[in-house]
Amino acid sequence: MIRVEHLSKKFGDLEVLKDVSVHIKKGEVISVIGPSGTGKSTFLRCLNLLETPTGGKILIDGEPLLDKRTDVPRIRRKMGMVFQSFNLYAHLTVLENLTLGPVILLKKKQAEADRKAVELLKMVGLAEKAYNFPDELSGGQQQRIAIARCLAMEPEILLFDEPTSALDPTMVSEVLAVIRRLAREGMTMMIVTHEMEFARNTSTRIFYMDEGVIYEEGTPQQVFDHPRRDKTRAFIQRIRSLQYAINSPLYDLYRLQGEMVLFCEKHVISSKVCNRLQIMAEEVLQMQTDFTDILLELSYSEKDDSLIMQCAAAGAPLNPLEQEDNEMRVTMLQALCESMEYSNSDGKNRLLLRVRR
Repeated sequence: MIRVEHLSKKFGDLEVLKDVSVHIKKGEVISVIGPSGTGKSTFLRCLNLLETPTGGKILIDGEPLLDKRTDVPRIRRKMGMVFQSFNLYAHLTVLENLTLGPVILLKKKQAEADRKAVELLKMVGLAEKAYNFPDELSGGQQQRIAIARCLAMEPEILLFDEPTSALDPTMVSEVLAVIRRLAREGMTMMIVTHEMEFARNTSTRIFYMDEGVIYEEGTPQQVFDHPRRDKTRAFIQRIRSLQYAINSPLYDLYRLQGEMVLFCEKHVISSKVCNRLQIMAEEVLQMQTDFTDILLELSYSEKDDSLIMQCAAAGAPLNPLEQEDNEMRVTMLQALCESMEYSNSDGKNRLLLRVRR
């Protein structure tokens, strides 16, 4: 359905996209992942000409989007786009938001547009909100309405630009559930997302973007479990782990705990386990004697749903688990962990704790 050849985009001297070439077939669900600022959203916006490419070709169902003779509005109606910020009309009811486009652009009768809108609202679970205004809804509800509004225009392709990034973690799942349903029903979609578990479980292919190019592409299993290229490997490792460096006994414990909460929310780790992690981190750090070079790391494996905490502290070999002063702390850690291991390598004392789930 979509064929992109040698696409480029510059903003002045800044080259955001460099020679991007991809083919997307009907019914595919493509998740675009990668670090911030690598051209993911710009790539999406170029596909429906919200940004005008500097060079290259875009073909939608074989029609060249950038050709001056092409009826661009007709082709763009094949593509719906869902943004981070909902973009609903605040002065219109939910029902009016859904019917405005079909009536004006698709020339549908109001009764027909109303009927279709109600069907779509039922699909996203919000039929009871038809006569509410957007500011009366939660962020997750507004985003579901935005998806329904796109579907009301009967698109063949849906583009999602980080659809959950503006939402509280509690609202993310309801939006992702709607997108999963569309994937099951065969809708062709391209989704820029930071929700890695969702990308892994829902996509047919993954595009990893870095420095303005599609650096690696493949199936979710290949990209997440067996990435071929170094930058992809580094990114996948980084999103599954949290590292916190300490170089002073005056470290900020509350900041560390806050980052651990965000890490747990990102990976849908329960609040009970999150509280356990915070206690473990505090106890492990209180066992240290040298704070000049400590690295605390959390690692999460989606494959076996395991959590590991590692503390690496510079210094002469010293096992804190065997120190008499730490007896109470070791007892507490034993209750919170499945296993605890000590080793010394590369001049660092390492504690490896497997968290009890």
